[in-house]
Amino acid sequence: MNTITRIASITLLASASVVNAQGVRSERNITLELANQIAAASVASCSAKGYAVTATVVDRSGQVRAIQRADNAGPHTLAASQQKAYTSASARNNTLAMMEAAQKNPAAANLVHIPGFLLLGGGVPVRAGNDVIGAVGIGGAPGGHLDEQCAIAALEQVKDQLK
Repeated sequence: MNTITRIASITLLASASVVNAQGVRSERNITLELANQIAAASVASCSAKGYAVTATVVDRSGQVRAIQRADNAGPHTLAASQQKAYTSASARNNTLAMMEAAQKNPAAANLVHIPGFLLLGGGVPVRAGNDVIGAVGIGGAPGGHLDEQCAIAALEQVKDQLK
């Protein structure tokens, strides 16, 4: 093979690789280990305040990765925590902020009609840098703002792993 043919072949192969790579996307996602840590820290944070809660952690697409339910947490807290986590991951926003926006904006009030969405405080995205890699949802404290405080406290405990 002469030099020109070799260079042409290499250039063609390299450009084909670039074209193929443009059709592939890489996404960051939460690991099972980190999801379990966040769920445990969430339940512990609320338990320290006297709240029996359930914490659900979902991945970036809203699929459940970890669930922890405190002793004496009500049965409804399981569904509530999962829906809050799903809503937060899906919208990439805190559910308390979404609830407040829906109360002020009649158009945003329609968000409650999306299957699986729950506009109550307690859902917080898990961010690694600028990427949302999952979300945590907590249900069971006497107020969504308290669920959210526990979620934020749990994320603070793992912040070094999210850099």
